[in-house]
Amino acid sequence: MNNITYLSGKEVSDFVYRDIKKRIRLLDKKKIIPSLAVILIGDNQASELYVRSKTKTFKKLNLHSKIFKLSETTSEKKILNLIYEINKNSYFHGLLIQLPLPNHIDKEKVVFSINPEKDVDGFHPINAGLLSVGRPNFIPCTPKGIMKILEYYKVNLNGKNVVVLGRSNIVGRPISILISSKTKYANATTTICHSGTLDIKKFTRNADVVIVALGIPGFLKADMVKNNSIIIDVGINRIKDQSSKGYSIVGDADLLDLKKKTIDITPVPGGVGPMTISMLVENTVESAEKYCARSSAG
Repeated sequence: MNNITYLSGKEVSDFVYRDIKKRIRLLDKKKIIPSLAVILIGDNQASELYVRSKTKTFKKLNLHSKIFKLSETTSEKKILNLIYEINKNSYFHGLLIQLPLPNHIDKEKVVFSINPEKDVDGFHPINAGLLSVGRPNFIPCTPKGIMKILEYYKVNLNGKNVVVLGRSNIVGRPISILISSKTKYANATTTICHSGTLDIKKFTRNADVVIVALGIPGFLKADMVKNNSIIIDVGINRIKDQSSKGYSIVGDADLLDLKKKTIDITPVPGGVGPMTISMLVENTVESAEKYCARSSAG
């Protein structure tokens, strides 16, 4: 009989928060409260929902967070000036720009203007470069959360064949670096597939682990994976339905179809999503710890 085992990101994030609370208490003794600044531009409903979820978690942990809400038509110059002011402000230990940005804004220019020491999203080219050479400063939250799930469930990738579907700088590229690194729970043979890959099934059918981050609802089907494989579903897609909400949240993996196989999978919701937020908290706490160390040394 085929069956699915769920790798709960909610469970893992609860475990992570227990450790984070200890670190917060140590910082509190030094009169430091980890603080995050979030710049939210426009009226993207999904972005607003995600930001509210982040700030709610910070509040629950007695951490500081402030949303700088700007209109869709805000000029790039005004955004860059705001980032400059937050970079200088020692009150904030972390700064993130909620993506996506309006079309008239140069995303690279905005992200690259963040102080790398406050770049808790890990998107700045300095932090991306440090990750690529095995000396990470801040690891992007979603890939870092995926690694925490693998570690928690003792999924050792050493020598395993892992296929990553997606090559974004937010998930695909950084997770491919992390899982192929010669570190504990990693050291995998890694293949990245994307829109230019011919016959994706050829790769996924031979994979011990598939990490799918395409943003395409139900893309990964049962005939694309083998039995006893592990699937990390990064997708969070809103699709219309007949429920009272009028929509449901689904992943990039077709869970109904995948039930034909015996697999381990992160559920959507409740899988990678909670880990992304917990890793943002952890990165902000880590930034506060680094600030404390620099202040003591200075």
